[in-house]
Amino acid sequence: MSHIVKTFNNFKSRYRYSLILLKQLVITDFKLRYKGSALGYVWTLLRPLALFAILYVVFVHFLKIGSSTPHYAVYLLVGVILWNYFVEVTNNGLSAIVGKGDLLRKLSFPRYAVVVAGSLSALINLSINLVVVGLFMIINGVSLTFEALWIFPLIVELFIFGLGIAFLLSALYVRFRDINYIWEVVLQAGFYATPILYPISFVVTASPIIAKIMLLNPVAQIIQDVRASIITPETITVSSLFHNPFASLIPLAIVLAITSISIIYFKKRSPNFAEEI
Repeated sequence: MSHIVKTFNNFKSRYRYSLILLKQLVITDFKLRYKGSALGYVWTLLRPLALFAILYVVFVHFLKIGSSTPHYAVYLLVGVILWNYFVEVTNNGLSAIVGKGDLLRKLSFPRYAVVVAGSLSALINLSINLVVVGLFMIINGVSLTFEALWIFPLIVELFIFGLGIAFLLSALYVRFRDINYIWEVVLQAGFYATPILYPISFVVTASPIIAKIMLLNPVAQIIQDVRASIITPETITVSSLFHNPFASLIPLAIVLAITSISIIYFKKRSPNFAEEI
């Protein structure tokens, strides 16, 4: 026990400055985000809810999609909120280093803190939005089980994946400003290639192979697993589609590989950020 306490104290002492800086960056980022806005932090809820409302009317009432999916309103809302979180994390990360250029040139501090701060700020927004999901679940009569606890490791997986992409994009954007436009196109394509608006069962019926490829995307895997854990176990997941419980390790391996490569690249490039911005 004393060894654990000693290790924790050493860690706290070593990274004390970084933790204080990270805390201040997160607070500043969250405060400045809606500065000057009449509604302020309310936009944290209004933005995803407005998008959800539009998509629900179009896809349910006009296109008649999702009528066979239990609690489709919550199903759709979960997909929208988790996807928006991924978009926010990666977009925050992309401009993090360049946006703090003046600060990087004046002060010496760990460069990774800037990227992590943007990810934590987005995580606060996600936490608020998940409360709204909980309210929608109550209104729609969704029953909670112990399976719902899986949402916590799944959110951790999404956080790690988003942060990994953010590290890569932030380092690339310092040298290649076209990354901004390329990533915008990637996100647009990814939105429609991820089963957010439509049940993945539609794709399975058309092409099981394409459906399997789509679910190997970590974001799609996480969204489906969250839906399966908190809405209905009938949701198609990587494990059920591949008929193998270990198949879910493939997206997890992709997350770890991309995050590791991104961190290595970021650490390699970070000493030159101040000169290159």
